[in-house]
Amino acid sequence: MSLPSASPLDSFDVALLDALQLDNGRPLRELATLVHLSTASVQRRLQRLRKEGYILADTAVVDPDRVGQVITLIVEVHAERTQSVDLEDMKQSFSGPEIQQCYYVTGEADFLLVLTVASMTVYQQIAQRLFHDNPNVRSFRTTVALERVKTTLHVPLETLRKS
Repeated sequence: MSLPSASPLDSFDVALLDALQLDNGRPLRELATLVHLSTASVQRRLQRLRKEGYILADTAVVDPDRVGQVITLIVEVHAERTQSVDLEDMKQSFSGPEIQQCYYVTGEADFLLVLTVASMTVYQQIAQRLFHDNPNVRSFRTTVALERVKTTLHVPLETLRKS
């Protein structure tokens, strides 16, 4: 699926994106006041930003602790084979709901995964299915986070303001 060609962002678009990243549940009238536009203009801009792929989703950030997902794990995965078809298979297997984030990376590891789980028993089951039972996983290393210091999907937009 290819995205429509994106039009350049102006300062109003950047301000809207920034405001939405902080709280995407704000009413249109509040957004309009924040960015000094009419609600109709804000609504049109939001539709365009979604259509052009600047806004990928409208989601809620859930506190993992409040829902019993108290352990955060970072997993380095090393692939046995790195041909395109093998990597695509791994990307697909690492796209399940138990994986919070998956990155195909350079360096010693081939993938970095972030998971939150309720217990190490749950993680052992996931590790068995995703890593031990996968013939293309040469090795994996798990790091247990002691504390979530910062978690966000906020994209910095400062460089757009300077353009």
